[in-house]
Amino acid sequence: MQYTLRNVPPGLDQALRRWAIEEGTTLNEAALRAMIRGLGLGGRPRRQRDLSAIAGSWIEDPEFDRALADQDLIDEDLWK
Repeated sequence: MQYTLRNVPPGLDQALRRWAIEEGTTLNEAALRAMIRGLGLGGRPRRQRDLSAIAGSWIEDPEFDRALADQDLIDEDLWK
């Protein structure tokens, strides 16, 4: 099957061309690989990442809070 793509955004064009050079392949092959991967057809599923492993794990630390509070201080001499 053959396709013609139009109105490819410049950023996508640059990324595909750069990827093709890095992979030592043609622009066509790079575009096909990107579409296959993007649609999840590459054989192995894309790994989904989220923060569920660390969500809710915050431990209150007064020393840390003091260190952050020091960063909120304004040096009036720098703002004259």
